[in-house]
Amino acid sequence: MSNNRGVVYMGPGKVEVREIEAPRMVDPTGRAIGHGVILKVVTTNICGSDQHMVRGRTTAPIGLVLGHEITGEVIEVGRDVETLQVGDLVSVPFNVACGRCTSCKEQHTGVCLNVNPARAGGAYGYVDMGGWIGGQSEYVMVPYADFNLLKFPDKDRAMAKIRDLTCLSDILPTGYHGAVMAGVKPGSSVYVAGAGPVGLAAAASARLLGAAVVIVGDMNADRLAHARAVGFETVDLSLDATLGEQIAALLGVPEVDCAVDCVGFEARGHGAGSHEEAPATVLNSLMEITKVAGGIGIPGLYVTDDPGAVDAAAKKGSLSIRFGLGWAKSHSFHTGQTPVMKYNRNLMQAILWDRLPIADIVNVEVITLDQAPEGYRAFDGGAPKKFVIDPHNTLQLA
Repeated sequence: MSNNRGVVYMGPGKVEVREIEAPRMVDPTGRAIGHGVILKVVTTNICGSDQHMVRGRTTAPIGLVLGHEITGEVIEVGRDVETLQVGDLVSVPFNVACGRCTSCKEQHTGVCLNVNPARAGGAYGYVDMGGWIGGQSEYVMVPYADFNLLKFPDKDRAMAKIRDLTCLSDILPTGYHGAVMAGVKPGSSVYVAGAGPVGLAAAASARLLGAAVVIVGDMNADRLAHARAVGFETVDLSLDATLGEQIAALLGVPEVDCAVDCVGFEARGHGAGSHEEAPATVLNSLMEITKVAGGIGIPGLYVTDDPGAVDAAAKKGSLSIRFGLGWAKSHSFHTGQTPVMKYNRNLMQAILWDRLPIADIVNVEVITLDQAPEGYRAFDGGAPKKFVIDPHNTLQLA
């Protein structure tokens, strides 16, 4: 394996498929490692978090190889790897985690202390996350492989479900984490902000956890139509009716037991004609409609530096949140990167045993590596799809 191609960030609004360096068993500092494996990428997905970088809303450098949602086949094994072998089909959690530090031992793999010299937490192909090369490519290196990788127990069975299993690297555990942290339980009423892939994954997770009713809110008519088609209630945030009024029309009361923010810092104002960016809008609206002593899960991305923010405070991650309202209502909040390894094995089982048709719920569309730039454009335009890149045309040939 001497050649490699990948999706590269080339500046705001622009990605290109380029020749990139073949993966090597080295960390971002160039130090040789023996705990990694090299994967032939089977599927790698375009994520809303990637879009934040591509829109120029982070400090991502030009030339960054994108991609943190990876499923692949092991083609080379480092000298220190003990539990994996060539030919294994594996899911890669987007978190890079060492398995040795206090955070990892407590299952907080999203904030590993040893994979990023700048801060806690590492990820593939993402700004400020340790410099690990992204996996929207033909081949990629994964470190600490024994700890990080989820091996599928039956390769043929996994390939038959690969459109679903590709969601295990990020969006499905992320949506599930949001639902769990919001306190969803049997009989709950749940509101999910955002009808994109993570929002639909959170809605599906709430249903899996036993929610009585799941309501998804958005301003994108196509995404709302798809959410209804896969069985969720919806509210249209572009209407003059408030979120509370629309929830009351569905439930008889203007509140829910718990809520999940799957939008993040690029939120826009609610209501007809008020679609200007307002980064605290979702958080404030969730405090308004979540019942007293309810929970709010926040898997939606919030950043510490946003050069494209609407005001000076937001450029540093400071938002005008009505925290007093949340305090007065005794709300529980949970934020941060999802520790994928806490959930991915059980979610794999749910997929393999036909409990969770997540590919249909998030509307997976498989594209080639060369189609990735168009996939980015369509996703940024609000297409109600989850774009999955198939770098070696493996799915088309299957």
